[in-house]
Amino acid sequence: MNPSETVERRLLAVAMLGLIGMVCSFTVHGPARFWANFLLWFLFLLTVALGSLFVVSLEHLVGARWSVPIRRIPERISGLVVPLVPAALLALFSLPVLYPWARPGAVLAPIVAAKSAWLNVPFFAFRVVVCFALWLVSYRVLVGSSLEQDSSRDPALTLRLRRFAPVFAIFFGLTVTVVAFDWISSLEPEWYSDILGVYLFAGAFLAGLAATVLGVAYLIGQGRLPGVRPDHLYNLGAFLFAFTVFWSYIAFAQYLIMWYGNLPEEVYWYKHRVHGPWQTVTLILAIAHFLVPFLALIPRGSKGDLKTLCRVVGLVLGAHLLDLYWLIFPVLGAVPLLSWPELSFAMFFLGYALLWARRAMARGEDMPVGDPFLAEGLAFHL
Repeated sequence: MNPSETVERRLLAVAMLGLIGMVCSFTVHGPARFWANFLLWFLFLLTVALGSLFVVSLEHLVGARWSVPIRRIPERISGLVVPLVPAALLALFSLPVLYPWARPGAVLAPIVAAKSAWLNVPFFAFRVVVCFALWLVSYRVLVGSSLEQDSSRDPALTLRLRRFAPVFAIFFGLTVTVVAFDWISSLEPEWYSDILGVYLFAGAFLAGLAATVLGVAYLIGQGRLPGVRPDHLYNLGAFLFAFTVFWSYIAFAQYLIMWYGNLPEEVYWYKHRVHGPWQTVTLILAIAHFLVPFLALIPRGSKGDLKTLCRVVGLVLGAHLLDLYWLIFPVLGAVPLLSWPELSFAMFFLGYALLWARRAMARGEDMPVGDPFLAEGLAFHL
């Protein structure tokens, strides 16, 4: 058995062990904790996939050349959206458990009843189907055309992708906002935020960038990205630095506006998260999602150093997961939950995602060899 097969078998074993723990957690701790964990990991992998697909589309949208040699990595990671289709359908079973507005015979407050045209199970399920249909079509166009170009060498495909990128940007903005409102905000349906969609976009794009850096590091470590230099890494690091600040700005702006308005239907949401046991989680989130990455990426040299970037993006992905945990888990109670059920879900979803990513990284060319701008991208220097 070669080393690659050994790693894959171990990942599969971890995932299966996690699956057993997930089933046991449903029996021992009940459906609410089970579905909260399922929703957490579903949204984490979904935002990583969508953030990676946005990284791909952004290159075509702005006509970037420097990123062409590393574009295949986010293309491969974005393919996670395909196996997440059945996960999304399973997540619909969480509605009557986690979402007050979806429970049969639920007595809704007037402000929630007024949202019933939007917050009802059939329309919710319809939006899920439409969002995934748009993402899958976009994936087929953005990634499928790129792979087709490897063999055809047709420069017209580059023009097609450049024309489609603005369309995807519109799809992406609308659907990420729908995900934020549906899967996150409506957990506590009396609360709402006009900029929650922007907040989730910032986190998703950071997660996509972080996953791209890890994918680049993996292929460089195997000697499979010749020509990719610190200048390419520097640009990735600069994007990470910029969107770390952007995420922090949106997070603070959302809090500041609600604190200043001091409306009862808004501030109670933050009261649960910035006071009591959740206050520690909020402090850790601020440090891990903003302060440490911000300080680590300020020096120019750190943005182009692969080891530093890998440490930072590992923290960024962990902080993004903690951010989603902070958004979702307070609905289960006043005390943060972290025990073997959470570990079981982490083992299953991470084991499966890493196994899928390893296999994705082994398919096709590591660079878009049919792109007419690949040579210019390899010659890029600051």
